[in-house]
Amino acid sequence: MTAQIDTTSEPTQHDAEAQRKVLNRLRRAQGQLGAVISAVERGDNCRDVVQQLSAVSKALDRAGFLVISSALKDCMTNPDDSGNPNPEELEKLFLSLA
Repeated sequence: MTAQIDTTSEPTQHDAEAQRKVLNRLRRAQGQLGAVISAVERGDNCRDVVQQLSAVSKALDRAGFLVISSALKDCMTNPDDSGNPNPEELEKLFLSLA
């Protein structure tokens, strides 16, 4: 399941800030993944490679949690919006990251 960005309405300041934070985390993870690939290509110590992989994994997890957190906030402020995921769907998404 993928997160969808609603492009039919004007984004709120909160939405724009949440999107900025998610993109920053994803870009950080992208850079860390590049470092992991380089480390493997160089034949670096396995400890260093695993530490870098852990950092990538954490950055991706945090981006996912930010997406879910933003969806929860949106559900709380706009409970009648038909585009919002229902509580069961949010729970399933949250647990998929755990």
